[in-house]
Amino acid sequence: MTASENPADGPVIELRGIDKSFGPVQVLHGVDFEVHAGEVTALVGDNGAGKSTLVKCIGGIHPFDSGEYLFDGSPVHVGSPRDAAALGVEIVYQDLALADNLDIVQNMFLGREKKRGLILDEYAMEELAAETLAGLSVRTVKSVRQQVSSLSGGQRQTVAIAKAVLWNSKVVILDEPTAALGVAQTQQVLELVRRLADKGLAVVLISHNMNDVFAVSDRIAALYLGRMAAQVKTRDVTHAQVVELITAGRSGDLGIQQANGNGAKA
Repeated sequence: MTASENPADGPVIELRGIDKSFGPVQVLHGVDFEVHAGEVTALVGDNGAGKSTLVKCIGGIHPFDSGEYLFDGSPVHVGSPRDAAALGVEIVYQDLALADNLDIVQNMFLGREKKRGLILDEYAMEELAAETLAGLSVRTVKSVRQQVSSLSGGQRQTVAIAKAVLWNSKVVILDEPTAALGVAQTQQVLELVRRLADKGLAVVLISHNMNDVFAVSDRIAALYLGRMAAQVKTRDVTHAQVVELITAGRSGDLGIQQANGNGAKA
């Protein structure tokens, strides 16, 4: 699946030279990363490669130590999740952060409830929730007043994603959205991920599943030990090359090049 490829379209998010340390441990080393509108960018890497830290820097949870954060081509300071949300960046974490004892509408507007005067505007929230799900072509949810506790894993993931796009978001970051799902539910969620990009959003998909990555992504960004080994178009690499980038940081001429004995790049 391909997205619009107008070279005049710059990245929605561009990170340049991001460094991040926790005490004496440097987790990110000069990371460059781009996310484009209308595309799914798969962020891959082994456990401990720095994926979660990078996403939390984008989302304003962790301040980075040095580097630049550009949004729509302009430098920005993102010091909190509220700052990120104001730009239009929404993150759906693996735990989904849904309240089982509430229904779909209440979850989608949790903490951002619409009011009419002093009372909740239930009708407006219900209508917006239904419109959002319909706009994403979600057909597996029977009623927006279903309790979240009654939903399947795939339906919960769908609600969490719909909640993220409800707020005029430009960038949606999904942390392992299919990790706990069966085959049919995984397919439903991947189709939803693709629809987000086709609607013009910039989507970042964090995944360990190479089949999912190649099924839905336009670009792949591979982190290796806190460094960006490569960010390439999916169609330009093979499954085996991506696995090598994840496990060794390089694949042939692609990726982090090692220095030889004279200090030059090999």
